[in-house]
Amino acid sequence: MTESEEEDDLEMEVEDQDSKEAEKPNINFDTSLPTSHVYLGSDMEEFHGRTVHDDDSCQMIPVLPHVVVMLIPGQTLPLQLFRPQEISMVRNLIQKDRTFAVLAYSNVREREAHFGTTAEIYAYREEQEFEIETVKVKAIGRQRFKVLEIRTQSDGIQQAKVQILPERVLPSTMSAVQLESLNRCHIFPSSKPTPWQDQHIHQWWQKYQKRKFHCASLTSWPPWLYSLYDAETLMERVKRQLHEWDENLKDESLPSNPIDFSYRVAACLPIDDSLRIQLLKIGSAIQRLRCELDIMNKCTSLCCKQCQDTEITTKNEIFSLSLYGPMAAYVNRHGYVHETLTVYKACNLSLSGRPSTEHSWFPGYAWTIAQCRICGSHMGWKFTATKKDLSPQRFWGLTRSALLPRIPEDGSLPWVSALPPSADPTTAELGQAQYPPPGAWCKFFLGGWRVQCNEV
Repeated sequence: MTESEEEDDLEMEVEDQDSKEAEKPNINFDTSLPTSHVYLGSDMEEFHGRTVHDDDSCQMIPVLPHVVVMLIPGQTLPLQLFRPQEISMVRNLIQKDRTFAVLAYSNVREREAHFGTTAEIYAYREEQEFEIETVKVKAIGRQRFKVLEIRTQSDGIQQAKVQILPERVLPSTMSAVQLESLNRCHIFPSSKPTPWQDQHIHQWWQKYQKRKFHCASLTSWPPWLYSLYDAETLMERVKRQLHEWDENLKDESLPSNPIDFSYRVAACLPIDDSLRIQLLKIGSAIQRLRCELDIMNKCTSLCCKQCQDTEITTKNEIFSLSLYGPMAAYVNRHGYVHETLTVYKACNLSLSGRPSTEHSWFPGYAWTIAQCRICGSHMGWKFTATKKDLSPQRFWGLTRSALLPRIPEDGSLPWVSALPPSADPTTAELGQAQYPPPGAWCKFFLGGWRVQCNEV
């Protein structure tokens, strides 16, 4: 090897130091570009309407093979398909309800999946280059399901018999002591107020929160206890945590519905599959939000999944370069889907290869492969701006499959082991699956449903 080649190798594989002292810049990048997946092409055929299956109904849904993403309802799934079997399957789906099943595996060694999510195709495009057919697809997660049976057809396509899991909407915590006739007077503030309304709505919201749990004085329990299971209060607490993770986050970009909001947060949390499948099993937005809040409070940093002890970044470095949030799914030119988390700074990484703009998920940025400096595992990419006026000038995109959240030794997540392992939890089980330490909890009936609580 020549001296110049050795120098090139050293330049291609060095630990990045230039971002350690960099301040967090103001973002002027168009955050709508990543969510539109422009790298797939702009002339895709779009479909309108949606397919919704009845709760608890049994359906036969084809399984798209080789999809290793644990899809969350509401999450966008981009795909590039090359195999003739997959292309034929998608063509048939386009003529029907455009729905396929994405199975959820808690780890790569798991052979059978027990849960999953339906995905509906909303954009489609066929290409042919060098006599190779390619199908590009944009799909979105719709409904959770429990797998009952999987059959393989003569053409090799798997058909899954699934039971659609419902979303259990729990009654208001104050419903047991309030007049039902007054429920129609309940007012929710707009999720997108006009500027002149901001101050008025903020004042109204403060007054509303103060008197919201006044009826608790008619019960044996204090108002703060009811607030632990109130959807609106939980959403506000999660939003505060999200703003700590990402100061550029705008509330207008978040769903106002508790169910959709809880799924959006679940899809953006940089957690491993073993934790994510626990969130997918939960059938109540309130319980899901409580678990997400617990994770966000206790997760301090992200480590290399292979090394487990090698810290890669901290939660304070997370930021959003997409309207969807700090993490989204993208597909590379080889058809492999990566859920990529954007962070300002990272450590213990080495770079491999030269910057490339080909098939860049973030237009205007060139990517360079990043590996763990200790074990050499693929961790993601370093993105560098190709124009001087683009901000941020550099950032890291870390793939979720290579990350392991670091939870302090005294900050375990007991609710994970408390969740029912088999099926969608019932209302009572949702109440029991909390996470107070032994001896620090109480059981009682709240608004007609049993809960087990402590203050978090």
